[in-house]
Amino acid sequence: MIPNIFNFAVNNYPYMLQRIQTLYLLIADLLVVALFFVPFAEIPGKEGSLYQFDLSGVISRGTAGSPMMHSSWPVLILACLILILINLTILQFKNRMRQMKLSYFTIVLLIGLTALIYYYVWKSSNLMGSSYSLKIFFTFPLIASVFVYFAIRGIAKDELLVKSIDRIR
Repeated sequence: MIPNIFNFAVNNYPYMLQRIQTLYLLIADLLVVALFFVPFAEIPGKEGSLYQFDLSGVISRGTAGSPMMHSSWPVLILACLILILINLTILQFKNRMRQMKLSYFTIVLLIGLTALIYYYVWKSSNLMGSSYSLKIFFTFPLIASVFVYFAIRGIAKDELLVKSIDRIR
């Protein structure tokens, strides 16, 4: 049964994976998926424990303190929405203008996700009366937005190519 599903995907979408913008969108998708598994920041506690902020919220990594200090549902919901939107954008390869509009909206949401993550880290550190240190994973949404921008450029090149071929006819 698995080979039949694979053949269906290959036969119905043969040119989707050959386009560079699909590769850029897949890279952006993988960067957003990675956000589910890594912490964005570390916040030292007053009692010597270490708190980490990830998509689920601020979690205690030390022996003292409660396991969950602060929840961040809006960050998790926005990350899931961005994942769905990127995958929907990949599947819109036959309608390039809609693909470009979805890509622009995805960039706005990725920048908003970065700002929301920063706000929650800042708010959590202020509640605990401590400083914070951001990890490199904090920049993943911004890097993903760059890849979505590259995809937009590739989509625009495809659109120009199709229009130039239509003019020749």
